[in-house]
Amino acid sequence: MTESKLSGQFFDAAIELLRRVRDEESGNVAAAGEAIAATVADGGRLFAFGAGHSSLAAQDVVYRAGGLALMNLLAVPGVVGVDVMPATLGSALERVDGLAGAVLDSSPVKAGDVLVIISLSGRNALPVEMAMNARALGLKVIGVTSVAYAAETKSRHVSGTFLKDHCDVVLDSKIAVGDAELTAEGIEAPFAPASTVVTSALMQAMVAAAAEALVARGVEPPMLRSGNVDGGHEWNGRVMTEYGERIFYRR
Repeated sequence: MTESKLSGQFFDAAIELLRRVRDEESGNVAAAGEAIAATVADGGRLFAFGAGHSSLAAQDVVYRAGGLALMNLLAVPGVVGVDVMPATLGSALERVDGLAGAVLDSSPVKAGDVLVIISLSGRNALPVEMAMNARALGLKVIGVTSVAYAAETKSRHVSGTFLKDHCDVVLDSKIAVGDAELTAEGIEAPFAPASTVVTSALMQAMVAAAAEALVARGVEPPMLRSGNVDGGHEWNGRVMTEYGERIFYRR
C-alpha cells in the first residue's frame, strides 16, 4: 500500500509547530497554569471560550477525563463549533458588537475567576470584547491566539486592537496567517490546518501546569477520571460534590 506524501508532510508540520510552542511558550504556559492554580486555591471558578473551530479546544478541557473538574464552557449561542445553519452565520456572529457583553452579563462569572479565550486570529469583535469586558469585571484573562495575525492583518474591532492586547497571559500558537500548512501542485488553495492540534495541545499543557502549581501549593488538583475505568464514577462523584458550587455544566 503506497504512502501519502502530503499526509506525512502535515504530520511533520504539526510536530514542528508543537516543538516551537513547547520551547518558546513554556514560560507563558507556566504563568497560565499558575493563574489557574491561584484561582482554584482562592475559591474562584474557571471558564473557557472559543468561537467556531476555536471552540473545539475550549470544549476539549471541559468535563474531560484527566482534566480539571472546575473548567466550564462559556457558551455563546451560534458560535459553539459549527452549530448553526448556515454555518457561515457563526462567522458573522463573531463580528457582532455587543454580543460579548450580553453573554458575560448573563453568565455566572465574577471577579477573581479565570477566563481562557481562544481565537486563532484574535481580530474579530467577539473575542476582543470578551477579553475587554472580562477584565473590566475583574476576571483574569488567558488568551490563546496566533500573534502573527496582529502583525499581518487588521483588527475588526472598533478599537483596532486584538485579543492579545487585553490578556493577562498570552499563549502564542505560532500558526501562520491563513491556518494552512501545505501547498501542492494541482491544489489551488493552501490546505491542512494545524491550529486545532496546536491549540488543544497548549490547553492541555496549561492544565498540566495548573495541576503542578496546585500540588506546589499543597492543594490536591480536582481532576476528573475516565468513567470507563473501575472506580471512575465514584471518584468523579466525590470531586463534583466537593466542588459542586463551582461546576456549571451539570446544571
